Amino acid sequence: MIKFALAGNPNSGKTTLFNCLTGSTAHVGNWPGVTVDKREGTYKKCAEPVSIVDLPGIYSLSPYTPEEVVSRNFLLDEEPDCVINIVDVTNLERNLYLTTQILEIDVPMVVALNMMDVLEKRGDSIDERALERRLGVPVVKVSALKEEGLDELMQVAYAESKKKCIARTVLGESKLAEIIAKVQKELVAQQVEHPLFHAVKIVEGDKIECEMHPTSNGAVAQFKESFKDELFGTDFEALIADARYKYIAEHYSPLLKKTAHEWAETKSDKADKIITHKWFGIPIFLLILFAVFHVTFAEEFILSGLWGLPTLEELGLMRVDEAGELVPASFAVSLLGCFYDGLLYSPGVVLFNLTDLLTSTISDWIIGLMEGAGASQWAISFIGDGVLSGLSSVLSFVPQILTLLLLLSILEDTGYMARVAFILDRLFRRYGISGRAFIPMIMGFGCSIPAMVNTRTLLDERERTLTIRTIPFFSCGAKLPILVAVAGAVGHMTGLGDGSIISFSMYVVGMAVAFISIIVMRETTQRGDITPFIMELPPYHAPSAKGLLVHLWDKTKHYIEKVFTIILASTIVVWFLSNFGWNFKMVDVNDSILASLGKILQPLFTPLGFGSQLGESGWVFIVAAITGLIAKEEVIATFGTLAAVFAGVTVPELAAEGATDVMAMALGTGITWQALVAFIVFNMTTIPCFAAVAAAKGEVGKGKFKWTLLFWVVTSYIASSICYTVLSWWWTAFIWLAVAGAVAVGIITYNKKQTKN
Repeated sequence: MIKFALAGNPNSGKTTLFNCLTGSTAHVGNWPGVTVDKREGTYKKCAEPVSIVDLPGIYSLSPYTPEEVVSRNFLLDEEPDCVINIVDVTNLERNLYLTTQILEIDVPMVVALNMMDVLEKRGDSIDERALERRLGVPVVKVSALKEEGLDELMQVAYAESKKKCIARTVLGESKLAEIIAKVQKELVAQQVEHPLFHAVKIVEGDKIECEMHPTSNGAVAQFKESFKDELFGTDFEALIADARYKYIAEHYSPLLKKTAHEWAETKSDKADKIITHKWFGIPIFLLILFAVFHVTFAEEFILSGLWGLPTLEELGLMRVDEAGELVPASFAVSLLGCFYDGLLYSPGVVLFNLTDLLTSTISDWIIGLMEGAGASQWAISFIGDGVLSGLSSVLSFVPQILTLLLLLSILEDTGYMARVAFILDRLFRRYGISGRAFIPMIMGFGCSIPAMVNTRTLLDERERTLTIRTIPFFSCGAKLPILVAVAGAVGHMTGLGDGSIISFSMYVVGMAVAFISIIVMRETTQRGDITPFIMELPPYHAPSAKGLLVHLWDKTKHYIEKVFTIILASTIVVWFLSNFGWNFKMVDVNDSILASLGKILQPLFTPLGFGSQLGESGWVFIVAAITGLIAKEEVIATFGTLAAVFAGVTVPELAAEGATDVMAMALGTGITWQALVAFIVFNMTTIPCFAAVAAAKGEVGKGKFKWTLLFWVVTSYIASSICYTVLSWWWTAFIWLAVAGAVAVGIITYNKKQTKN
């Protein structure tokens, strides 16, 4: 299979193009030896299948960041059949800088002029045929967002891949052309592949190249003597960069015809005056975040409860069953109840209700078949309580997880998340961290693993370690079932209704814990200078529907795979341990193997509200939190398994109340709503799942990894203890403030002594 590489600047539309070309064939891995995302997919509309590799977004091929190293090594060592260079035509000069570097490699290339729809909307134009002649490679106009010109691009690239390529450089007119040609000649004699590219890098003073080709260094050093009086002295890297931009400005830029003045204010500029405003920016961000959670979690959608709509019971659509319970009169009414019952549910809750109805109907049907076939009680319990109950508890939350990820992806694709990093840089910088670190933190809302991988773009090691440690506080999609289920129980117990406000508050608490942790670490273990933050704000644009669907499909596939492998196996283990004693006979849940193990650890969680004060049944929350270390979805799967056993024994009236699995555990153990809030905080901030822990270990190294684990445990323990005690006894807030003040004074005093020394 032939292989194409996609190369381009960040925000050039490369990811959108990749998703459009590869669709559901895309998969993600890691580059060998470097923890940077590697995305590959297949395009099937050419004469033969084409493997497409999406290289990390970079501005140049200089080996300063892991992304640049990956792209450079792939182009030089893997030798793709063709490189598709995505160029943002609205930022032509900056994007063509990378193009001039790729031209120096002996690999076929096609330039894709992306965002043509934006350019034409402005009334501007570009002579792509003249640009093609001057570059010496094919140029194709495309719009990845509107999927225009993509088939033509691939056909041109396929044809180009069959041709032999001869490298060329735009530095032939520069004062360094002589020494570049001399070094290139030496490398050709040594039979070095891609001699022109290596020659330019040697002349630049590239450390890697100079070490690889030491014999060429003498000629370059001698040549430098004649450049002492130049503008950049003997800084040949700056001289070459200057020569590239001068050539681009003289030969390529004039081909872009602009009808408006460059300084004319765009719609994005006008929007940014409000969205990135000094005072309004953060409140707007919090308001948008609340709207996202309202659409995902709220039972009362857009204050529909104020409209005075009748309930299903008032409409006469409910009936009393044989047990005397009020139930829907038909399946159609049950279906209607997923959307409405005196108030309109939010889209996220509607999808949750539909999935829950589907899974419960299937579960009841399977259990009915088993009972009709005369299956033994333990087999019915195993299938019903051990498999179906746990899986249903987790699968019901899939729609809400995808709803949240969809909304966050829309914010990211529109360009808003880049603005959030810019806004928060003002705040973060005061306390020792740049806004650049917030980008991987925000990614943590989706999944901690790629978020931790993304910290490789941070140049400062201390900032990288600090960011990795705080990423789990930005709750990932796997923690969403915990948040929704427990917040719903808290809302029921406190009379606050649905859990949307509580869910939103918990996300804010997670970010607050991250912010406080940043301050503490910057003043203690991670002291150091703040790295500069330079970031391009991409123009606002509508996201690609296909790109969003591909992203959601990847997440859904990953989630379902986890449900039917790790979570299914763990649920079965939890069922067995909660139904059997050490003599391997079925026993009451409080006498089970799981209960005996949980009771050993129970006293440790007393300050958090779900320890010894809950009596002999309190161990269930400790067990659930521990199974969450495997996968965070396990917490609710464990609740689903235990509630099925526990509720029937202890709280027979739960069905009449319509309580959830979490409410079953709450009513059965007597846990307070304050302790449930502390339970959420603990699970949001403690050690993440095993996969995220492995990613963290690979990023921070063995020396710091053990301290990272300890940091997560201590932080989650303290944060949840504060929540429980302050919510239970308001006056304890003064005690915690006094402790915090004493710690702050101690840190300041220690830092002053260190400064003097």
